[in-house]
Amino acid sequence: MRVHAMRPRKVIIMGAGGRDFHNFNVYYRDNPEYRVVAFTASQIPGIEGRRYPPSLAGKLYPNGIPIIPEEDLAKVARREAVDEIVLAYSDLLYDDVGHKLSAALATGASFKILGPRDTMLESAKPVIAVTAVRTGAGKSSVSRKVVKYLIDKGFRVVPVRHPMAYSDPETMAVQRFEKYEDLDRYGVTIEEREEYEHYLDMGLVVYAGVDYGEILRRAEMEADIILWDGGNNDWPFYVPDYMIVVADAMRPGHEVSSFPGEVNIRMADSVIINKVDQAPRENIEKIKENIKHVNPNAKISLAVSEVYVDKPELVEGKKAVVVEDSPTVTHGGSPYAAGYVAAKKYGAEIVDPKPYAKGIIAEMYRKYPHMKEVVPSTGYSPEQIKALEETLNSIPADVIIAGTPIKLERIVNVDKPIVHVRFEVRIIEGPSIEDMVDEFLDRVKDRIKFI
Repeated sequence: MRVHAMRPRKVIIMGAGGRDFHNFNVYYRDNPEYRVVAFTASQIPGIEGRRYPPSLAGKLYPNGIPIIPEEDLAKVARREAVDEIVLAYSDLLYDDVGHKLSAALATGASFKILGPRDTMLESAKPVIAVTAVRTGAGKSSVSRKVVKYLIDKGFRVVPVRHPMAYSDPETMAVQRFEKYEDLDRYGVTIEEREEYEHYLDMGLVVYAGVDYGEILRRAEMEADIILWDGGNNDWPFYVPDYMIVVADAMRPGHEVSSFPGEVNIRMADSVIINKVDQAPRENIEKIKENIKHVNPNAKISLAVSEVYVDKPELVEGKKAVVVEDSPTVTHGGSPYAAGYVAAKKYGAEIVDPKPYAKGIIAEMYRKYPHMKEVVPSTGYSPEQIKALEETLNSIPADVIIAGTPIKLERIVNVDKPIVHVRFEVRIIEGPSIEDMVDEFLDRVKDRIKFI
């Protein structure tokens, strides 16, 4: 039998600037049984090469922790004689998880995934969570409806958004956004704006950052109810009293073949199958069958995602370039999103942007060949935003159709008018979103003074 020396177990955390840091904070930080030798970075271009700072890493890490490219995982694991490799990011299909597991085991290390009990924090306030099977399923429009209904009933709601730690973690440990100037002050990326701006437009305060224990304490001081707004297809960081999961009718099977999308389905109180108007009936029936098989207690609703443009007169018969939110059409695996649907609905002639792509945009097409004739709104750095701007200006089109929910004109200087797409979820079968929220409120009625 092999005898282990009494030393801390060496760990590498595989991440993408989000759950990886949270798992470290709640499980490994100040834990003398482990030493995290590195984080790896994937999915998000340009975040490797930094360090998780000593101020967040704790007393065991006076020099912080390096963040390395995932491609260097095996080399570092062997060099450091790593004992455990921990997967801590989302939006993966099971084939992807299997390959990562095999790569980890081939180094001699054990492979590990920390579960909800080890990573979820308890809140003193009721928590309703909205998550998804995959990025781009439509959870933002569901979250907006949940929030609006709660506000109309007189509750103070504070959304807490899943992390997007794409800049210096030290400067974004706790972020509180109340107005557009806060977005500028924190220097957030396009991808972050896509998740925050719609809440600011509703007059809400939204929290995000890196240290979700401290974020929770501050949010609780302002909220009657906390909305957990999930990112990618990750499960919540806070223990939910009620959990709504959004599935995508355009990606049947992902509800039981994606990680951790299936985890969300199994934990769900209610599942909304969105975009059913865009999918054949057999897709919808297959998704319903899969949900019932793994979670027979979940309530199931069918929904459409209705799209509108603010200036339809600029679209019909015009040559258009479509911009979609980057995570949806990149690592989210969707070939297109709301912008493409709106372009078709309003009679635009879509120009193929691929021959005109610059810099990071051209790289995204090589990395994600499933994308249709759309431009991903990739912009994690000033250089990437410049490449997006140059790409849009080089495309021979009359108009830009922005499927991304942000005010794109605040970010790039373009030579074409921008038409903004608005999308709203509408339940057409099964419990309404109001029904789901009422069930949540009944469940937590002893903890809310208004009821």
